[in-house]
Amino acid sequence: MIEYSGNLQRVVTAVVSVEQKRQASHRLAHQPAVTITHLSKAFKGIPALQKVSLTVQTGEMVALVGASGSGKSTLLRTINGLQLAEKGEVKIFDTSLQNNGQLYSKSRHLRSQVGFIFQQFNLVNRLSVLENVLIGHLSQISSFRSTFRLFTKAEKTRALAALDRVGILTQAYKRAALLSGGQQQRVAIARCLMQGAQIVLADEPIASLDPESARRVMELLVDLNQERGLTVITSLHQVQMVRFYCDRSVALREGVVQFDGRTAELDDNRLSRIYGAAAEELVQRGHAEIFSS
Repeated sequence: MIEYSGNLQRVVTAVVSVEQKRQASHRLAHQPAVTITHLSKAFKGIPALQKVSLTVQTGEMVALVGASGSGKSTLLRTINGLQLAEKGEVKIFDTSLQNNGQLYSKSRHLRSQVGFIFQQFNLVNRLSVLENVLIGHLSQISSFRSTFRLFTKAEKTRALAALDRVGILTQAYKRAALLSGGQQQRVAIARCLMQGAQIVLADEPIASLDPESARRVMELLVDLNQERGLTVITSLHQVQMVRFYCDRSVALREGVVQFDGRTAELDDNRLSRIYGAAAEELVQRGHAEIFSS
C-alpha cells in the first residue's frame, strides 16, 4: 500500500495526462473496433443470437436495446469471449477473437483490450477499492505477481489515477462492500481504465442504481468516450436513457437485429412495430428524475 499524502493529487494529475496520451497513441482509428459476422448462439436448443452481423467503429458509443431475453447480454459476452458462439466470427480491431466456437491464439491479448462492466459490479467485496482496480492489471503481469497480488508503486499510482478520474479517489482504501451501488459501478469503470481497455462493454450498467447514480455512471461513460475515444457498447433496458446518451442504437428481438441506426429514428412507433406489446417495457419512464432537472 502506498501512503496517501498531500502530494498524491499532483502525482495523479501527471499520471492521468500520461495515460491519456498512451491511450490515444494506441487507438487504431482506421480499423473497426468490433466486427461481428453471422453470429449464432443457442442455449438448450433455444436461439439467443441468430445470424447477427454488426460493425462498431472505433470511438463510437452504441446502445443495445431490447426487452428481456432479446440477446443483449449474450451478444456482449460473445464480443469479449466470455461466451463462445456456435457459428460466426467476432473480430477485435480486425483480428479474429473467435470463429465458429473456437477462440484464437491471440484471444488473451485481444481480450485485454476489452473491458466489461457488469450489472452487479463484479467486485471482490472483501478487498479494498484500490485492490479491485488493480485487478484490471492482472493480465499484464507475471503469474507469480498475479497470484500474490504484487504490484509496483507505479501501478498503484496508476490505479489511484483511475479512481480520481471516476471521482472516488478518497474511497481508495475502503473495503468495496462499504460503497454504494453507484460508487461500486464507478470502481468497475476505473478497473477498465486500469486494464487499458480501448473497448468498454457495459451490460445494463445502471439497472441496479438510483436515478442520481445512474446519471453519474452514464455521464462518466459518455465523457470517457468523448475524451479518450473509448469505444462503448452498452445494453440499456429503457429507451429514454438510450435517446439521451447514445447516438446509435441496435435493437434486438429474439436474437435478431431488427434495427441498426441513428437513435433519433428509433421512435415509439418503430418500437411498437418491432416489439408489439412488449414495447411498453422499453418506454416506461423509469429514472425520470434524470431528465427533469
